[in-house]
Formats: sequence, structure tokens, C-alpha cells
Amino acid sequence: MAEIIGVIERLWRYPVKSTGGERLDSVEVDERGLAGDRLYAVRDAAGKLGSGKNTRRFRRMDGLLRLSARLGHRIDGPELFDPLGRPVDRPNSFLRAYLQREDVELAREDAVSHFDRLPVSVLSTATLDWVREAVPFTVVDERRFRPNIVLRTPPGTPPFVEDAWLGRQASGEAPGSARLSFVASSERCAMTGAPQPGLPHAPEILKAVVHAHDGRLDALAEVAAPGRLRVGDRLLLG
Repeated sequence: MAEIIGVIERLWRYPVKSTGGERLDSVEVDERGLAGDRLYAVRDAAGKLGSGKNTRRFRRMDGLLRLSARLGHRIDGPELFDPLGRPVDRPNSFLRAYLQREDVELAREDAVSHFDRLPVSVLSTATLDWVREAVPFTVVDERRFRPNIVLRTPPGTPPFVEDAWLGRQASGEAPGSARLSFVASSERCAMTGAPQPGLPHAPEILKAVVHAHDGRLDALAEVAAPGRLRVGDRLLLG
């Protein structure tokens, strides 16, 4: 019998990797993930993608989180906003001046995925509430964790309930809803405490998550079946 694990409270899409995203009322989900999510990234001449960390694929570019992007119904690329929320007319020129790098450009995904690991991140309000209690003097906001889905879980749900979903599938209750297959948790990095509009630098958040849960937070999923997800839909665990 299917178990109701929560109600979709918010949906987030991040059209440009490592910048702020946009809230949606509903969204199509295909094999790649939420339509348009991380479809673009800031790419340098070596092919590395702008991020909050340095790895084989990513290059740290401080300041990206202070920007935001919106896709809306655009088909010619995302709309980029500066740290004050003002739209940017020429994204590439702006990014080169803002990042003080002449080799960067806004690039659409091609053969190499822009995702760190898996395409969909689901975070419960039970876990969010735990973070707020763990660092009571810190501004805790879901934007720090960059989920695609914030799931309102029932009262009394324990924190890190996402661990119990791994290896199982969930779908919305409405006909034609997407079905997700939970695979792993995100391993959090310094981006969790990085400053962004309205959110000051807060390294204590990552320290608390590392101490309590080995730095893991949320449930990452693959798309088992395409469909639509809507705010207010109950999510059923099969």
C-alpha cells in the first residue's frame, strides 16, 4: 500500500547552475529532471563549470550565488539577474566583468551533464526544522540547500527521514504525475554556508550537518517516469 510521505510545498528550478533559482507552481519532469533545471552553466575556456568548489569538472567562481536566473517561458535562454535583482542585458559581458574573468560564458548543456550527481533533490521540512534548531542563531533558509522539491512532512516526522526513502520510488497522486526513484543523499560542501542575497555567511550550518549526519542532507532521485509535479500534490511512496 502506498504511503503518503508529505505534500509538495515548494518547487525550485535553477536555470543556471550555482546561481539562485525560481519558484514554480508546477513543472514538467522528463528523464533529465525538472524541465530547464541546470540547463545552463557558467563555463570557462577549459570547459569547467562555475561552482562553489574546485573539482575535475568544476571551478570555484565566488559570487555566483549572489546572482539569480529565471527561465519562465523563454526559449532563447535564461534571464540573469545581478545581486540587486536587476535584469542583466548582456549576460556574457556582465559575467566577465563581475567574475573578473575574460574566459567565461553562459553555456547551454551539451553532451556533458551540468548536474553534480543526480537530477532531482527532495528535502523534507522535518530536516529543515532540525537544521534551524541545531543553529538557532543562524538564518536558515531552504535556498542554502538548493532543493528541487521541499516536502511538507507530517508533524512528528524525524529529521533525515529522507534516508528511509532510498531504494524506493515515489510519485504525485494526480494522474500523469512524475515518478521518482530515490538513490542517494547529497554530500554537502561549503556552498551550504556561502553568502547569497538575504543570507549571510554561515559555516556553522555545514559543521552541524557533518557532526550529526556525516554531511549528508536530502534525497537525490532519478526520474523513473516523466510527468508533472505541482505544489499541493501529495507524494506517495511505493
